[in-house]
Amino acid sequence: MESGTLVERTRVRVLPPEEARKIAAGEVVDRPAALVREFLDNAIDAGGTTIELIIEGGGIRRTEVIDDGSGMGREDLALCWQTHATSKIRSLGDLLTAETLGFRGEALAAAAAVSRLEILTSTDGREAWRLAVGPAENYRIEQFRRAKGTSVRSLGLFDTIPARKRFLKREGSEAALCRQIFIEKALAFYTLNFRFTQDGALKLFFPAVSSRKERFANALLEKQEGAFLHEINAQGEGFSVAIVVGGPELFRNDRRQQYIFANGRRIQDYSMQQALEYGTQGWFPNGTHPVGAVYIDVDPSLADFNIHPAKREVRFKDGGAIHHCITSALRNYMHHSTLASQGGPAAGQAPHQYALPYAASSPASITAAMAMDALLEWPPEFAPLPGRRPGDHTDTGPADLGTKYSDGMAAEHSPAYGNGEADTGPVDFGTKYSDGMVAERIPAYGNGEADIDPGAVKLRFAGRLFNLFLLVEWGEKLFIIDQHAAHERILYEKFLSNPIPTQELLIPIPFSTESEEDDTFLAAHREELNKLGIGITGGDGGWTIEALPSGWQLGDGETLEEILNLKAAGKNMAEHWAATLACHGAIKDGDYLDDTAARELIEAALALKIPRCPHGRPLWVEISRDDLFRGVQRT
Repeated sequence: MESGTLVERTRVRVLPPEEARKIAAGEVVDRPAALVREFLDNAIDAGGTTIELIIEGGGIRRTEVIDDGSGMGREDLALCWQTHATSKIRSLGDLLTAETLGFRGEALAAAAAVSRLEILTSTDGREAWRLAVGPAENYRIEQFRRAKGTSVRSLGLFDTIPARKRFLKREGSEAALCRQIFIEKALAFYTLNFRFTQDGALKLFFPAVSSRKERFANALLEKQEGAFLHEINAQGEGFSVAIVVGGPELFRNDRRQQYIFANGRRIQDYSMQQALEYGTQGWFPNGTHPVGAVYIDVDPSLADFNIHPAKREVRFKDGGAIHHCITSALRNYMHHSTLASQGGPAAGQAPHQYALPYAASSPASITAAMAMDALLEWPPEFAPLPGRRPGDHTDTGPADLGTKYSDGMAAEHSPAYGNGEADTGPVDFGTKYSDGMVAERIPAYGNGEADIDPGAVKLRFAGRLFNLFLLVEWGEKLFIIDQHAAHERILYEKFLSNPIPTQELLIPIPFSTESEEDDTFLAAHREELNKLGIGITGGDGGWTIEALPSGWQLGDGETLEEILNLKAAGKNMAEHWAATLACHGAIKDGDYLDDTAARELIEAALALKIPRCPHGRPLWVEISRDDLFRGVQRT
């Protein structure tokens, strides 16, 4: 008896059509946000210029999208809700040229299988038709009235499928997901008007704008943050890329405000998100991430959007080329285009000025002002420092700021101050050089002051603060320079522009890799690692480090960890390694610099094109005379 029951249960059967429809619909519509995505896609495909989303009860009780697009006639309305009914493709080959957001004809059929679906549509504003259909009823069409366009409404999602409904989140959480989908569509189609109404209240309205940058700012940022957005365009064979990215003033502690779009769709693509991070590497403090969106417009024949039911994923024919294009465009913009404005405004133009959003009336507000000034002096409106003419550079490059370099990178640090006195005397700042790794020092100041160039405002070394900061009076401003960050940036530039000195190890370091991924990385990049001063031999899990950059001082375990960390650097391996060397080689907090060495560091730091350390931190804070006067309420 039991055996027969088991056999009966495991026999193959064809599901009833209604049950099959409901199960298949779950792949497309799993919650109200999925309805929002599908309905908005259809409204955009229909050519709507104003699109409104209305939800009630988190979208569970009602999800409706209204557009002023092309609309449908009675015949099309009668077919549109049926499975795989579509006006967008005719054959499998059309997938290679499909330029619409939807094309498989699943959305309305899925909605009708799991909710009551109502569609009201008109092609001309004179004749309109209304369709009503649901999981347990036949469809009916009746004549109605409305302006040109279409309204699609889903009522009572999963009312007939309690097993699915109980897995929905609370109404507030579902509404938040609907809102997110709405924002994503608005970001992708900035030339359209978007309205979002929740439970009878207008929550969001995005009027059509002229740029992606403006839409991004309106949708996601605080009002004052939009000034720090930049828009970059690039292209490759069969694709173009538009990038909206925030400057170093605008960052987040997570990646939630990073978006990747492909042909108008928000997609999940780690590689492209990684390109956004790689392209801005070194411009944001450690642990923070850029804000921005990457818009990829690719020839449909070079991408497959049909690999995911909700089209959240895309398979690119040459994803590497797109990745490289994004990274290169960002790096070129950050390192070249942005810095071109360092020479000051063009002739006849007034320099851009920011109104600082604070009133310096207390010590706390002065601290906020200092931090804000440091941010607001950053590109793209990066004005020349007081007294320095556009394009001025020293003849010999930055000073050697290596504290007692014996073999190259490693520094011998004197003990930190105790009671205001150094126990062993000041660090000899840059008196020893190593195999062309550092340039000749810049001439020291005389009598506490120096002219940067004829007619320039004089700079005065004003002292030290907390055994870390150097104080500089320059014209009407006070600069507080982080000596470690400044030295780190100077070394970083040197390591990138000169061969890295290498020394063979007297005792090589043998090690075993823990994964095939590590083996592949070391084998594929052995030559590149050698150019970085890292000599490695071996293979198949057994390796030996035979050479390292001159002066390397880390232990065996830390050394191996730093080398394997280069896997995550991708094509930015040289920059990542230069940042590592610079960080370990720079003077540290508490190292004492005598006046001559301090002045050399100051001059070299203020001559840098990029006033940030390789990890993105500002090298200095700038306070104007007016800020100080306001701080003590002096008029």
